[in-house]
Amino acid sequence: MSFSLNQRAGRPAVASISLIALSVFSFGASADDTVRQRSPIVVSATRVATPVEDVASSVTVITDEDIAARQQRTLADVLREVPGLNLVQTGGPGGTAFLFMRGTNANHTKVLIDGIDVSDPSTTTGAFDFSQVLTGDIERVEVLRGPQSGLYGSDAIGGVINIVTRKGEGPLKLAASLEGGSYGTFNQSLGASGSAGRFNYAFDVLHNRTEAQPVTPLGLIPPGERRVDDLSDNRTLSTRLGVDITPTLDVAVVTRVVQSDLLNTGDHYDMASYAMEPDGSHSFNNNRSLFTRGTIHQSLFNGAFDHTAGFAYSDYRRRYAGTDGVPNLYRGDRLKADWQGNIRVMEGEIVTLGAESQRDNIDDAQVVYGMPSKATGHVTNNAGFLQLQSDWHKRVENALSVRYDDNSRAGSKATWRIAPAVLVPETGSKLKFSAGSGFKAPSLDQLYDNYPAYGFYANPNLKPEKSLGFDAGIEQKLGIATFGSTYFYNSIDDLISSTPRTYINIAKAKTQGFENFISVSPVKALTLRADYTYTLAEDETRNLELLRRPKHKATLTSTWQATDKLSLAGSLIYTGAWMDTDRDGSIPRLRAGGYTTVNLSGNYALTDHLSVFGRVTNLFDRTVENPTGFQQPGVGAFGGVKATF
Repeated sequence: MSFSLNQRAGRPAVASISLIALSVFSFGASADDTVRQRSPIVVSATRVATPVEDVASSVTVITDEDIAARQQRTLADVLREVPGLNLVQTGGPGGTAFLFMRGTNANHTKVLIDGIDVSDPSTTTGAFDFSQVLTGDIERVEVLRGPQSGLYGSDAIGGVINIVTRKGEGPLKLAASLEGGSYGTFNQSLGASGSAGRFNYAFDVLHNRTEAQPVTPLGLIPPGERRVDDLSDNRTLSTRLGVDITPTLDVAVVTRVVQSDLLNTGDHYDMASYAMEPDGSHSFNNNRSLFTRGTIHQSLFNGAFDHTAGFAYSDYRRRYAGTDGVPNLYRGDRLKADWQGNIRVMEGEIVTLGAESQRDNIDDAQVVYGMPSKATGHVTNNAGFLQLQSDWHKRVENALSVRYDDNSRAGSKATWRIAPAVLVPETGSKLKFSAGSGFKAPSLDQLYDNYPAYGFYANPNLKPEKSLGFDAGIEQKLGIATFGSTYFYNSIDDLISSTPRTYINIAKAKTQGFENFISVSPVKALTLRADYTYTLAEDETRNLELLRRPKHKATLTSTWQATDKLSLAGSLIYTGAWMDTDRDGSIPRLRAGGYTTVNLSGNYALTDHLSVFGRVTNLFDRTVENPTGFQQPGVGAFGGVKATF
């Protein structure tokens, strides 16, 4: 579940935060192609591979090298330090993790893995759980902030997170790792990748397990009850295969299968106190998900026109059993066909055309207070979009897009986006601006899922949420330092809120703030970076601060290649106070205190093929509850070995 402006009591909600970009924008005194090619490439901003320095949108690129340096094992860990994001997780590894991007709701971020929309149709709002993605096969994570519905349609009010897995290249490469440590942690990975002739391949098997994670604060344990620790187990299999049929025609398929189990502290209703209390036994969460996509890509007229057709399928199956042992079953699946064509009409001008057709389904079966309920339903969405991407003499970059969506239940919606940037290589300056509209269609749960035991019913007449937003900023290179500041603003109307009996379109919200950074490389082997984000998120209907959106967030990060064999990394994350609710939602508003955590990691190469690594998380053992009522891991020490051949 994710958190919106109002939350129905008894149905807990969670959000998410995120990590920092370790890549530095490459502005110099020269704009030659060699310098430009060293800039990280981003695809999500325009759906065409573009150097990040040419993009006007605020985007963070995190590479596999960044992830390895910090030894981040889940996508939730990767995103914790990213500016503009707030990640909330119910405990440690395996605990449900959602994020708020620039103060928008947890379901206002589009999440893609290798081009597959991975949001779960069967959850309350359709928000994505970032705890389910292990990082062992990830090549790059792009965090694109600001309204993006002009290219991506529904769910992209806050932005887009695009995850790309590794593609096999060159001779066969084998990699294996083992890691153990605090809280009964035992993680393993095994991978094989490479290419042979026209064929490329990548296979990864990942397993993360934590057996003894204390999550429930001791102050919440009723007298006579014991605290039970959480157990999390995630098994992931991913494959990426491709064939170059001809020099201009290739096909590819990606598949990802995740099986995860979580034994977590259950809750029971105490008749004496008339409140929900933590139980001395476990609830059981079993998740099974499958994502797959096949593509065919062709380049014609010496590259003047290239196009890609894709077909994707995703399937979620979740089983939840509370302390009463009664199972509740949730299933959501999605079929999606898409096509995109890029036309290079002249030097510096690219026209992108696209079409999509999608069908989402749910099939839920629940038992609440002994009353069974079942929900089935589907929604189809057909869309087309057009973008003009312009490059005027490496000085002015611009992207203009329009999109039209036709949703079978929410009706039609047209959205747009414009994103110009001005580059001044003589001074190392970049001025950027972007503006656009967004929308979020109602979830299938909100349209179809009834809860008779609560007297709560779906609303099939809900309208989509809609937004209008912009950002403007500057980035500057001065010798060994790069710094910048961006102001963002987003107004959201027709937000879906809950009454005691149903959902309605009534709420209105406004989010605004600043994202600031400075990155310094005093020597080639050392990079230091500081980020500070100020976010003001308000429910304008009730003139209240939105829940779980801290106003202040700051991060300090460093990476140091100390010797040819030794690399070190560190991070300090400060999260300011925020407005929250208690564990079961019975106290609708309470002030949660801020916190600071410090993490350290190191890698040492014993040989060309064997390395050892270690990390310490929450170095000073700070007590953190985010969200309130769910304790984050205390100090932890982990270590392991990795072999590559």
